[in-house]
Parts: sequence; structure tokens; C-alpha cells
Amino acid sequence: MLRTVRLLALAFLVLLAGAWGLAWFGREPGESIADAFLRRIAAITGTEMPAPSAGGIQLAQGVSLGGPFALVDHTGRTVTERDYAGRLMLIYFGYTYCPDVCPTELGTMAAALDAMGAAGERVTPVFITVDPERDTQAGMADYVSRFHPRLVGLRGSAEQTAQVARAFRVYYAKVQPRDTTEYLMDHSSFIYLVGPDGRVRSLFRPETPPESIAAAVAAQLRAL
Repeated sequence: MLRTVRLLALAFLVLLAGAWGLAWFGREPGESIADAFLRRIAAITGTEMPAPSAGGIQLAQGVSLGGPFALVDHTGRTVTERDYAGRLMLIYFGYTYCPDVCPTELGTMAAALDAMGAAGERVTPVFITVDPERDTQAGMADYVSRFHPRLVGLRGSAEQTAQVARAFRVYYAKVQPRDTTEYLMDHSSFIYLVGPDGRVRSLFRPETPPESIAAAVAAQLRAL
């Protein structure tokens, strides 16, 4: 019995070593060795494995972000998540009066799409305002045009904004500085990679290089 257990353990170690070797030599561009290893194990065992998210944060098992929404785009058209079904999306939540982080992250998102070349055409970039009180349709149209020709600006009522923010677990709050009558919006600053099913596949922290985002999105496209 002990001999059988030892043989099974040895076979298991050999299997892991083989999978590690295959992962090392067969990993995709931009894919970490750990992601490649897990992909090989999934292939061997016949289980599903989410595409690697180079440079991104993969969601823990059982955690689901995203879902239904109804908002108005920068052209005045009412849209829902069904209008983008079957496509990947890169979504960022912010506001047009944002002095620093929003322009930086939207610029990063645009650079990532441009770095993908023709493949980037299969991804819809989206900017959702958390400040619908000031971000008018005209203001959104002007703002998104400064970053990328395909960037879609979405806005809604206060209730609609709160609903979509809850679905993506976005934090936002109005902040009133003492020395001015103008307010700011404090908000979380992740870029969301959303799959064709409308659910978030991975997140990108602020200041993630555009090359890392492009690699993650390309990996998801290959998995479709």
C-alpha cells in the first residue's frame, strides 16, 4: 500500500514538473509563468481556466462584478449592457472635472488600445461619469473626443449612476474643499476589463502600464 502511495506521489510530481516545463516554453507573450502553468493544468485536467490577465487583478472565485445597466451615451442615445454584448469592453469610472487621475487613466486606456493595432478594434472603451450633476451630454462628448475616437461616454441619473456603481463596486463621493465653491469627486480608479457576457474579467490598478493592459486584453481576445 505504501509503495502504491509513493508511486502515485512520484507520478504526480512528474506531471507537475512536465506541466511547468510546458508552461515555461509555451507561454504566450506577456503571460506570466504562473498563469501559463495554471493554463496547462487546466488543459490536462479538462477544466475551464480564465484567460490570463497580464498586469491585471483576476477576481477571486465566486466574486462577480458588472451586470445590467441603462445609461445615455454622449450622442444622446439610451444604451444598455445588451448594446455591447459579444464584445470586450474597457470601462473607467470618473468625471470630466477630474484634475489628474482621470485624464491619466483614460490616456493609458487609449494607449493600450492603440498598442493592440487592428485587434483593438474588437474592444469598446467606455467612460462612465460619477458626476452626472455637472457632466452634461455636450460636456461628455467634448471630453471623450480628447482621448480616443472610439471612446464612449455614458451618464445617467443619480439613481442610475448609483446602480451601475454598485454593480461594479465603484466608490465615489462628493468632496467640498473649504477654499472654493467648486466640489471634487473622490472615487476609486480601476480600469475594468469586461467580457462579452457583461461580467468583469480583471481589474487594472492605477498607473498600470498600457503594455500590460494590452497584453491582458489580447489574451482575452484569443480565448474568445
